[in-house]
Amino acid sequence: METTNANILIVDDIPENLQILGNILSRQGYNLSFAEDGKDALTAVSQTEPDLILLDVSMPEIDGFEVCRILKQNALKKHIPIIFLTALTETSHIIKGFSVGAADFVTKPFNTHELIARIKTHLEIKFARDIIENQKQHLEHLNATKDKFFSIIAHDLKNPFATLISSSELLQLFLNNDNVEKAKAKANLIYEASKKGYLLLQNLLEWAQSQRGDIIFSPTQLSLNELVSEIILLLENQAVEKNIKLENKIERQLEVTADRAMLQIIIRNLLTNAIKFTNTDGFVSISATEKVGFFEVLVQDSGIGMAAETIEKLFKIESKTSIKGTKGETGTGLGLHLCKEFIEKHNGKIWTESVKNEGSKFYFTLPIK
Repeated sequence: METTNANILIVDDIPENLQILGNILSRQGYNLSFAEDGKDALTAVSQTEPDLILLDVSMPEIDGFEVCRILKQNALKKHIPIIFLTALTETSHIIKGFSVGAADFVTKPFNTHELIARIKTHLEIKFARDIIENQKQHLEHLNATKDKFFSIIAHDLKNPFATLISSSELLQLFLNNDNVEKAKAKANLIYEASKKGYLLLQNLLEWAQSQRGDIIFSPTQLSLNELVSEIILLLENQAVEKNIKLENKIERQLEVTADRAMLQIIIRNLLTNAIKFTNTDGFVSISATEKVGFFEVLVQDSGIGMAAETIEKLFKIESKTSIKGTKGETGTGLGLHLCKEFIEKHNGKIWTESVKNEGSKFYFTLPIK
């Protein structure tokens, strides 16, 4: 496994030692950084994460043992291999070094070839672990995605079809008995169930295409105002049913670089959610602000808002965050996962701010060029 270009932090309070190690390891192609004491070492690791640390033991204020102990207690840093490089050769010191979490112990004066071989070995182990961890996270994501699909198919997709079947049977019965009022009520139920089923299928198909890589990312320069106006026209009936003011506040001349199909899905989902969670006589708006190098788009509503624990789970595929809308509208949360994935395709990010019973703000960024 290739270990050149790895980042190595060398920690020693003697400048001559830093220079010697620097000369040896720079010739191996490693990227080096240096710290002259334990405090500087902890600061360096907090700012830029090295792939391996060569750590002296005898240093003022914070010795190498303590530095190692502190790093191994940090969940984000404990995986960094630490090799103690020291003149201390007593067995008790070696045992202490391993007990605080060191990967290896090399005594001074060191053999250059041995040191390089040990560094290479521990970097190979570290990079192999990184690959395994990435694969593990990928598999966990795939399993969470699969579970999400099964959950939607088993529960969420079944509900509108169950309503369609039972309401259709009753509609036929009422029509045969000339009961027009009850027939109208069932026809309305069929319409609402059909809408829910269609929207759910639409998100499922889009999500499935995305997971298979079937959606080609093709950004172009486009008018954000025009695109939003088209989407608002499609969602107008949903807003009218709840007497919600749906407003496009984006300036007409504003242009963004984006994939049109993906951006339609992003905005459609965010506006649909905003309408769903806004009470009658409320408002939903979309606006955009130019920042340095990107546009910040804001979808804001006067809806029911969310608690902090709900926001924390909002974009996690493995979390069940489905909340009923103000008129009992159901959802799966799949639309938000699509939004996040497509926004990240644009090298953008999405986040939300919300206050319970006051409303929500969903922000996302898009490149200017």
